[in-house]
Amino acid sequence: MAIGDSTRVNTNIAALNALNALKNVNRKLEISQLRLATGLRINQVSEDPAGFTISKRLDARARGLSVALDNVGTTKNVLSIAEGGLLNIQNILITLKEKVTQAASDTLGSAERNAISTEIVELTTEIDNIVAETTFNDIALIDGTYINKSFQTGEDTTNTMIFSITANSDANGLGVNAANVSDRVFTASGSSVALANVDAGIETIAEVLQNIGATISRLTFKESTLRVAITNTLATKSRILDADIASEQLNSTRFQILQQTATAQLAQANVSPQNVLALFQ
Repeated sequence: MAIGDSTRVNTNIAALNALNALKNVNRKLEISQLRLATGLRINQVSEDPAGFTISKRLDARARGLSVALDNVGTTKNVLSIAEGGLLNIQNILITLKEKVTQAASDTLGSAERNAISTEIVELTTEIDNIVAETTFNDIALIDGTYINKSFQTGEDTTNTMIFSITANSDANGLGVNAANVSDRVFTASGSSVALANVDAGIETIAEVLQNIGATISRLTFKESTLRVAITNTLATKSRILDADIASEQLNSTRFQILQQTATAQLAQANVSPQNVLALFQ
């Protein structure tokens, strides 16, 4: 910084220095006040190009993880719908087992067997209704067509999970249709065959439910992992992008004081050359 000579009045170096200092303080004060107003340390890319770029990448990752978290929650809801339908079918199959076991005894007459057969037909019809009604967004879940469905469980293209419900859970698929169950309960020997068919259907549903339950449990851990990742990513972004309000308040106060002193010094420097007039008295 140049040092002025007060005896040279054509160019007031001291006033120019004071003016430059005042402009510099004003600029810093404006930056500090903007940070206090927005809560951001970086309000223009020029303030920290590298930090701005990194913070935006972190923001994109955090937002992607947030959507992935929503996807995982929706996936759990879909599987829960399938689980609910299968649980109802399982309960019906257990009731069928009771009826068929009852029919496997020769103590029953034809009237009782007719009643059991009629009830079994109604129950198997309800199984088909449950399969038809267990859908999500008009997509059937438990009719054996829900195969190789991809779920986005992260923010990268490779963060996917493939899931299938391959078992057809209607009466035909489970082997509890009329030919295998209700038509066989008119004799004790036929009821024994029907009982084996019902047991096989119960086992099929149990395996599907076990697979769905394990997947839901896995997704629950995935949710926890995503929440931690989102929190840590946002914390990292905050360290780069967000302003330290306490520190900026101190800076703002300091710059306001410097602004006042620089203004006073500029006023004093402007009148300082008048002292040369004393030489002409």
